[in-house]
Amino acid sequence: MNKNIIFGVTGSIAAFKAAEIVSRLKRQGFDITVIMTKSAQNFVNPLTFRTLSQNKVITDIFIEDSMYDPQHISLTNKADIIVIAPATANIIGKLASGIADDALTSIVMAIDAPLLIAPAMDDRMYLNPITQKNIKTLQDVGYKFIGPEKGRLASGRIGVGRMADVELITQSIVDELENTSNQKVDLLVRDSNAENKIKNKKEKRLRGPAITKIYESSSKRHGSARSS
Repeated sequence: MNKNIIFGVTGSIAAFKAAEIVSRLKRQGFDITVIMTKSAQNFVNPLTFRTLSQNKVITDIFIEDSMYDPQHISLTNKADIIVIAPATANIIGKLASGIADDALTSIVMAIDAPLLIAPAMDDRMYLNPITQKNIKTLQDVGYKFIGPEKGRLASGRIGVGRMADVELITQSIVDELENTSNQKVDLLVRDSNAENKIKNKKEKRLRGPAITKIYESSSKRHGSARSS
């Protein structure tokens, strides 16, 4: 079954790694829709992701097509997962505050699917208590984080804030999709079992009164025969 991925890219030098992740996922047969923030477009041209994903890249919340289609809602109807890689301190802060002022944040607010976030920022930004509080807030509502790792950063410093390895992020996305599919199957099985139990109970209730009624009817007939 074809899986649909919404892939968010935000303004970080690590955006070039997102192109590799999208390419790997596409080779595995996933349907990918890339959403780029305005800042992300300063690092990678949307045409790159359009070529790799073979889908239109969303760069604005406002509708460009002649046919009405509120994309931030319609996209969520088919999405199996949403990924944000790289995720800046800015996007993490927006999501933690419930801000929906662009295409990516609006879709996240409207979606009912697993969300994976791969942070990428300077180590001082990542370790800032406000950023850590925002991450904790998102984790508490079920959002999952991949990384970051310790390594050489864009500033030249060595610290925690480097986006997780491309292979790790790709595999995490695949694993999450498989887990979600298994959970859906388990849910369907449990629902089916529950329906069968309810059906069996209904059948027992129906059989019980019917048998009693027949027995009472027979007793009356035999009783009247004996009295005669």
